[in-house]
Amino acid sequence: MSDVIRSRRRALGTSQAQLAKSAGISLRQMARYEAGEQQPVLSVAVALANALQISLAQLAGQVHYELDFSGDWWASWQTSKNNEPRVDTHHLEITQQGDVLYLDAQRARPVEEGSYEWRGELRLWDNEALMGWYRSTDAAVRSKGTMYLALHPHGTFAWGRWVGMSYDGDVITGWGVLARSEAEAGAVAQNLIDLGKPLP
Repeated sequence: MSDVIRSRRRALGTSQAQLAKSAGISLRQMARYEAGEQQPVLSVAVALANALQISLAQLAGQVHYELDFSGDWWASWQTSKNNEPRVDTHHLEITQQGDVLYLDAQRARPVEEGSYEWRGELRLWDNEALMGWYRSTDAAVRSKGTMYLALHPHGTFAWGRWVGMSYDGDVITGWGVLARSEAEAGAVAQNLIDLGKPLP
């Protein structure tokens, strides 16, 4: 567990003091966990896993995945508003637990601007593809559907198609992109629309 805590903390660019504060424990106790002198009780392990943005199984060293999707991402979707084509790009938070990614787009633009808040789930297959579903969390919006996204070989972005029910009940589809930056998400989406491929 100590190796997982140390390596994940470094990957996040967080100091021991920052991690201790986020997990609600003392710096001295944090140093003991990282040194392997002690193991946290369950309630502290949950707080540490949350602060490190990993699952309890990962914290315990029981799950190893080459790709880590946890954290802040940007999503771009080919869609339309009032029958006008558009690309909707918004912030997305991903929490990874093993090969399952939980998507939270609670900070997407409001319905009035042509978007909506949503949640979803994707499963990672062979470190190559993501497959899953999404649904609106706004009771007034009926949108829900499925996604298939292929991973860039370096895991920096994923691209593919979404298919779902629109607000008026029609089944529609479009390109979709997940990327670590807003600029990359938008650029890859535009390449897909213009060229039919993610990169020129």
